Amino acid sequence: MEIRHLRYFIAVAEELHFGRAARRLAMSQPPLSQQIRLLEEEIGVILLKRTKRQVVLTAAGVVFLDEARKTVTQAEYAIRAARRAARGEIGQLAVGFVSSAVYGKVPTIFSLMRSRYPGISLILQDLTSEEQVVALKAGRIDVGLVRSPVADAESLAMRVIWREELMVALPEGNPLTQQEEIAIEALAEESFIQIPRQVAPGFYDQFIRICARAGFSPKIAQEARTTPTIVSLIAGGIGVSILPASLKSLRRTGVVYRPLKQPVPTSDMAVIWRPADESPTLRSFLEIVGEVAEIEEPRVKE
Repeated sequence: MEIRHLRYFIAVAEELHFGRAARRLAMSQPPLSQQIRLLEEEIGVILLKRTKRQVVLTAAGVVFLDEARKTVTQAEYAIRAARRAARGEIGQLAVGFVSSAVYGKVPTIFSLMRSRYPGISLILQDLTSEEQVVALKAGRIDVGLVRSPVADAESLAMRVIWREELMVALPEGNPLTQQEEIAIEALAEESFIQIPRQVAPGFYDQFIRICARAGFSPKIAQEARTTPTIVSLIAGGIGVSILPASLKSLRRTGVVYRPLKQPVPTSDMAVIWRPADESPTLRSFLEIVGEVAEIEEPRVKE
């Protein structure tokens, strides 16, 4: 039995006339009559009582009509769902992201995905860049949003999606807050609060290089694993920190953000995925990421 056989029966049962049903199905009457007889033979019951003047549903036919309609509706839904899945419109996608990214464009990516592809369920996981690499290789996530560079990612596909300026966050009473822009060299005597190397080795090493190029080795007074903690410690006067400029949206009483003087160092945000993954849902996500990457953001201002 095929779905088309159910459609044939539904047409005859609704029209109660083989000629009208045949016209509705755009076929001739004899083949339609034959298909209905074969259907009855296959299921072993009479569905239609035929006379010269009329066609009437039997009791079995009434029950079969109801179930046939449900089956055809479900089959049509399954076909539409399969086609939508093939177009990357429905499905499931596990996405890793670094916590600092939620203060920039990343929420826009998630928002666009949910509005444009409501049939795709996003499973979001807050992971460090290095944890995302491990999770991708193990198949626990499908795509990641990381800060580049990231170690051990040679076997993964990676695309830098935007380059974010770095800024300095200072306690409100720090004399450097009187400057509109701050040179890296001016921070040589400051105490720093930074994320530990084991959490973000790429960003940590970049911070060390930035200070080295400015001619000093930074005095790290405190390490903290999350950016909200870093900002809170700055508010407490523990030190200053070099952070991605998107964190300016993380407002905290007692903290002042200032842009760095040119040339301004930057932090690269990148998307990573398994190169062999040809999932349509992944393709849809990467398209959204590409769109959001084009959005320009203003420089840091207090």
